Amino acid sequence: MNNHPLITAEQARADTQRWIERAVIGLNLCPFAKAVHARGQIHYALYLQDEQGGLIDALLDEARALAACGASERDTTLLIAPNTLADFLDFNDFTARAERRLARAGFEGEFQLASFHPRFQFAGTEPEDITNATNRAPYPTLHLLREDSVSRAVEAFPDAQAIFGRNMQILQQLGAEGWSALDVGPGGAPR
Repeated sequence: MNNHPLITAEQARADTQRWIERAVIGLNLCPFAKAVHARGQIHYALYLQDEQGGLIDALLDEARALAACGASERDTTLLIAPNTLADFLDFNDFTARAERRLARAGFEGEFQLASFHPRFQFAGTEPEDITNATNRAPYPTLHLLREDSVSRAVEAFPDAQAIFGRNMQILQQLGAEGWSALDVGPGGAPR
C-alpha cells in the first residue's frame, strides 16, 4: 500500500504527454512518435490503483481495445500506472510476466510491449548514468505497439538499429542538468 497521496488521472496524463512532447519527440528519441502524436493516435490509459493486482488485466483489456481499433484511429497505447510498482526491479519483473500473459492471450506477433519507468536502469549501468533516461518516464508505463506499425516504421527508417546508440549520444551530450531542465518528471505540469 502507498502512504502518499494518489496521483490523479489528469496529473498522470499531463505529465506523460509533457514527457512525450519534450523528451521523446523533442529530443527525437523515437523518430516514429511525432507522426502518431500529431495525428492523435496515441491512447493514454490509466491504472490508478496503488497495488499491481489488476494491472495485467488492465493491460489485456487495453490490448483487446487496441486490436479492435484500426491503426488510423489508435496506433498505440500507453498504460500509465502512477501509483504502483515504484521499485524498478519489481516493475521489470512485472513487465516480463505481462509479456508472457500477452503472448498466452494470443497477442504475440500482433503487439510488442515496451516499458518505461522513472528509475529505469539498463543492465551494466549505474543508477545515475544519464543514458538510462532514454527509458525514463514520469511514471511506470507499459507501451503497447502494433507489430505492423513497428515494421512499417523500421522500413521507413533504414537505420532503425542505430536509434539506440544515437539516443545514448544525445543524452550524454545533454547531461543530467539538461535532462533536468526538460522538466519531464512527475508533477511538472499544472495540477
